[in-house]
Amino acid sequence: MKLSPDRLVSQLGQSLGALYVVHGDEPLLVSEAGDTIRQAARQQGFDEREILVSGQGFDWGAVFESTGTMSLFGTRKVVDLRIPNGKPGKEGGDALKQLAGTAPAQADDVITLITLPEVDWATRKTAWFAALEKQGVVVECNAPPREHLPRWIAMRLAAQQQDAAEEALAFIADHVEGNLLAAHQELQKLALLYPPGSLTLDQIRDAVLDVARYSVEHLRMALLEGNAARCARLLEGLEGEGTAAPLVLWTLANEVRTLARIQSAQHQGQPVSAAMKAERVFDDRRRNAVQKALKRLQPGAVRAALAHAARIDRIIKGLAPGDVWDECLRLSLRLCPKAG
Repeated sequence: MKLSPDRLVSQLGQSLGALYVVHGDEPLLVSEAGDTIRQAARQQGFDEREILVSGQGFDWGAVFESTGTMSLFGTRKVVDLRIPNGKPGKEGGDALKQLAGTAPAQADDVITLITLPEVDWATRKTAWFAALEKQGVVVECNAPPREHLPRWIAMRLAAQQQDAAEEALAFIADHVEGNLLAAHQELQKLALLYPPGSLTLDQIRDAVLDVARYSVEHLRMALLEGNAARCARLLEGLEGEGTAAPLVLWTLANEVRTLARIQSAQHQGQPVSAAMKAERVFDDRRRNAVQKALKRLQPGAVRAALAHAARIDRIIKGLAPGDVWDECLRLSLRLCPKAG
């Protein structure tokens, strides 16, 4: 069973499974999901907790010793297995596959909670992860994309009996993007500063710090999605944080080259899906963004963008005049829909 974090509480209220797997790219949400499972287990009498952390030289037999035996004092327990690098290796993979194969559908005396970081596409195809997905309750805890961040903020505010208008939610999202832990802290601060009820934009402006973190990955997606305003904000933030200009150019140029190669493959009669696979575009969100960009951009525009990227490279190397960051912005804007 696959669940999103917001459905986890409902599932736990119905029944406790014997095997839970929590993974994702957002440490705050992964931690909260684990806490929610452990709390539900305690409420059902699973009073003991045993923590196992895999690493170099880890004895995977200890997992079966822990999950296969009752506590010395006869209490029910949670076996908290953490795999920090997400790569259990062959021995660990075999052990996890065996563990999944022997886990009951419902919790009896032992609940096994496995915590992983973000799981990449290759790991998702492994036999051990497929076995865990089949037998256990899998909770994927990824950071909400930018367009869903205001809704996520609104849900968090509602949980502390507060709300805000769309403009205020967008203001918070702009100032906490890419830093969900800081977003959580800023929302908790609002609960301390103001009573339950509606928050005004002025109140939020006075309280919320600019704790956004800008990454080239965010810029990559904004470019593909054609979000001109976000491209401009991200470039300004990356420049302010001292990000190396060659890295920013590489990110932009790499996406343009990917689009150019896919368009060339299409021209030769290849299916888009095959061309994207050849370009290693596997993530669902990126696939969707690439498809939208392909519909939006003509091959001539993509070729012109490649030439623009080459000119920016010459500016970086001191071979041509110009401001690198201004040109990166112009390159981004030429690949976004024109306003109006």
